[in-house]
Amino acid sequence: MSIRDIARQARTAARRLAAIDNATKNAALDAIRQALQKDSDAIIAANRQDLAQADRDNLAPPLRKRLAFDAEKIADVCAGIDALIRLPDPVGRTVCAMELDTGLELYRVTCPIGVIGVVFESRPDALVQISTLCLKSGNAALLKGGREAAQTNRALADAISRAGEKAGLPAGWLGLLETRADVAEMLRLEDEIDLIVPRGSNAFVRHIMNNTNIPVLGHADGICHVYIDAAADPDMAVRICVDSKCQYVAVCNAAETVLVHQDIAQTVLPRLHEALQARDVELRGCEHTVRIIDVRPADENDWRTEYLDQILAIRVVDSLGAAIEHINTYGSGHTDAIVTGDRQAAAAFLDGVDSADVFWNCSTRFSDGYRYGLGAEVGISTNKIHARGPVGLEGLLIYKYKLIGDGHVVADYSGPTAKPFTHKPLDKECRL
Repeated sequence: MSIRDIARQARTAARRLAAIDNATKNAALDAIRQALQKDSDAIIAANRQDLAQADRDNLAPPLRKRLAFDAEKIADVCAGIDALIRLPDPVGRTVCAMELDTGLELYRVTCPIGVIGVVFESRPDALVQISTLCLKSGNAALLKGGREAAQTNRALADAISRAGEKAGLPAGWLGLLETRADVAEMLRLEDEIDLIVPRGSNAFVRHIMNNTNIPVLGHADGICHVYIDAAADPDMAVRICVDSKCQYVAVCNAAETVLVHQDIAQTVLPRLHEALQARDVELRGCEHTVRIIDVRPADENDWRTEYLDQILAIRVVDSLGAAIEHINTYGSGHTDAIVTGDRQAAAAFLDGVDSADVFWNCSTRFSDGYRYGLGAEVGISTNKIHARGPVGLEGLLIYKYKLIGDGHVVADYSGPTAKPFTHKPLDKECRL
């Protein structure tokens, strides 16, 4: 089947999915969870093939770590599916309601986007998260994972699509793309696909945007920061930095740069150095930093790099304003955190940093759809239109206006005897 045929089948499926009730969607999600558990041995065996090929290809350690999909990962994605099932139906929810006149009521109601194409990295768990989020939100999905995970993605997509269709979903609601040529073809199908979500580097997202007429929800680099303010508790600062960097280094919400106020640098940098050395993290520091701790000198590129590895850049700054300026200059608008006991400084940071996620006294690793209670995510958007931050169910919805009348015509509201509109807000749900 050609990519155009797959997309057309997805378009047909999307129109049916939009009208499927929540009980059917939840039953399909439960069937998918059971299928993943039942087929776990086959899925793990497929992943071992991918890992063996990755070793032959000398795949970079951070990418190899993302690629692994074992029993623990299967349990994690199944827990995510259970969380999705517990969430209320996001489709058909009244966002606002207004009476235009007696008996003439306007409702803005959530609805699916339609067909969503997602190109993502070598993380098989992303395929499960994205497909099930699309299902719950009533969207059909076309998915292209990294070639490194080809065998695992085939096994997962087959289990998920078969289980969904047996539970009552329309055929073709989930399509798997496998090559770069498939992606190039998908980008030309603006009549069949409503949204593209690319997950990857800025260069990759830019390439997608420059080669399609389909709207693109961009997920750029994760150049995330932790700023240790002068009023920070040193123990808390070290703990948050270690978690932000080391809890899982190969992901977009891991910290890549730590900024330290000069008034606390002598106290906190030796502690941070010791804690991160114990985790085998290579540190690179500015001129001020290297005078306090023995680390490799940093250069301009270090402030702009998403390492996704055991590497962290450190810069000493002379003020909160300088920290904010650094982040807004070098960051990717993803996730940035401040550690401080000064509420006023925290408020200035959260207001001044131009990122999708801004945190006070907590790890950047909390920037995640599952941890936010969104039912996982299709990605983290650094866009400022439609959806920003972790894109969960709400980011996969748009809305339509439903106007309900009783013989009303516009002519009655025109001319010298025109009736006035009441434009009165209503506190009620659209029941149709």
